[in-house]
Amino acid sequence: MKIVKNTLTEEKIKEISAYKKEPLWMQEFRVRAFHTFEELSDPHFGPIIDIDYNLFTYYKKMMDGQANDWQKVEKNIRDTFHQIGLVEAEKKYLGGVGAQFESEVVYHNMMKELEEKNVIFCDTDTALKKYPDLFQKYFNHLVKYDENKYTALNGCVWSGGTFIYVPPNTHIERPLQSYFRINTKNMGQFERTIIIVDEGSSLHYMEGCTAPTYTSDALHAAVVEIYVEKNAKCRYTTIQNWSKDVYNLVTKRAIVEEGGCMEWIDGNIGSKVNMKYPACILNGKYAKGNCISIAFARGEQVQDAGAKMIHLAPYTTSNIISKSIAAEGGNATYRGLVKIASNAEHSTSTIKCDTIILDGLSKSDTLPTNICNNETSTLNHEATVSKISQEKLFYLMSKGISEEKAKELIIMGFIGKFRGELPMEYAVELNHLLKEYF
Repeated sequence: MKIVKNTLTEEKIKEISAYKKEPLWMQEFRVRAFHTFEELSDPHFGPIIDIDYNLFTYYKKMMDGQANDWQKVEKNIRDTFHQIGLVEAEKKYLGGVGAQFESEVVYHNMMKELEEKNVIFCDTDTALKKYPDLFQKYFNHLVKYDENKYTALNGCVWSGGTFIYVPPNTHIERPLQSYFRINTKNMGQFERTIIIVDEGSSLHYMEGCTAPTYTSDALHAAVVEIYVEKNAKCRYTTIQNWSKDVYNLVTKRAIVEEGGCMEWIDGNIGSKVNMKYPACILNGKYAKGNCISIAFARGEQVQDAGAKMIHLAPYTTSNIISKSIAAEGGNATYRGLVKIASNAEHSTSTIKCDTIILDGLSKSDTLPTNICNNETSTLNHEATVSKISQEKLFYLMSKGISEEKAKELIIMGFIGKFRGELPMEYAVELNHLLKEYF
């Protein structure tokens, strides 16, 4: 077992890189990112948080090598993924699975037919070694390490994550999935995901995230870079259910070329503080970007989530649907950016933000930045904040339904648009997770 913890130093960064047997250019990249991390203060966007970066374990490897057979995964780790349901889900409906435990991917497997189509689906560390030219072409090009303190932190200590390349005119019928598990007190997880969907191809990628609850904080600061080429389509589905001691500080961004489509289906249920704003850069004519999200904040949780859509080309389209729920003093905030550039003529963006506040202790804010720099485009934003309708509650209870069950039905109806975009197994799991809140 290899562990690197507490105060980060240049020597520790080099130690991680050497242990992973990386090329010199990656070690040098990590060192540059580390010095940038030291220089930068916490970002000014999002909620105010105070993180002690000397608290965390920055690298922890649990087993030697990587298995493509669950029976070859250490029993305690295998049992964890059995309990989550990942092992059974792979058999039923997935085209490939990667499972990360702490800092490294411990299991990875893909259907033979996808290999025959020359699809690349592996962990990001493997991609660095096996596909160095392809890796360097896309790594750190869409999300730069020096954008803010969190991207710099990821740059210097990244480990694991998913690398996918879908060749031209290749359609993957079954979803690919990765699952990320933090299982140690004060653990930091910093995966790096790169997805390239080449011209005329399509992909549905799903990720899940969990962690047990401890009395002290954990940190998850991931970076995701997605490249959607001409007439390609990518759907990225997330159900984030970190425990309530995890800071979830994630940067997710896609660039979409002519006629391409990027869809973010983003569920945020867990974590102590969640900062996540999936972004689309609509770079080619007729490119489309969609984001459908839910955020459920309960107790002391802060769900600061939203989306970003940047229109850089004519005839581009974006849609944002955000559903937020706040209960028992939770804070569910929508924070978004839509910018239609001067040369993105005849473009359209629609934003719809709806919030239900379940009690007098909770709060929600809608904080949009909407910019339209030409006269031929349209940008529409609608926002509502409400409490549970007493009329609906009374009607359901008059049919013999308990107040608790009636509230549950109203909430499930409220997020129906989001649930309708999920595969059946994920929708069932989401129902199960949300019912724990009632």
